[in-house]
Amino acid sequence: MQNQFSFGKSYSVQEATKKLERYCAYQERCHKEVIDKLREMRMIPEAIDQIVGHLIQENYLNEERFAKSFARGKFNIKKWGKNRIVRELQLRDISAFNIKSALKEITNDAYLTTLDELAQKRLDAIKESNPQKRKKKLADYLLYRGWESHLVYDKVNELIS
Repeated sequence: MQNQFSFGKSYSVQEATKKLERYCAYQERCHKEVIDKLREMRMIPEAIDQIVGHLIQENYLNEERFAKSFARGKFNIKKWGKNRIVRELQLRDISAFNIKSALKEITNDAYLTTLDELAQKRLDAIKESNPQKRKKKLADYLLYRGWESHLVYDKVNELIS
């Protein structure tokens, strides 16, 4: 008869280390994601510390590299503003130093050009005829995407008179 408690697979430190090396090699990860994954694998705290130390030492895990890659990706692909990127990095327990360093990956020219393109594209999609409601819809969209409010309101006023 099978035991009534099913604990799932248990891993040795070596097995878990290999698994996490592949996990980190596949895509940049932050420390929090790796620790959560190890907890999910039911590893004890001492093993977690040992494995995370190994991953950092072998350069599988690098928080600054993760933050820079995250910021570039979310900006270039999802068109997020700096506020949203910062908020998401903070949720992943990234240090203020690494967040600042990550934001330097986004040039000011590219940032303003992207805001302009995004605002123009969204404005074309808004079917509202009332100018005040159009302004609100456009501003809400850009603010949700994490763009700074002063840039959003300047852009909205520039596009909708």
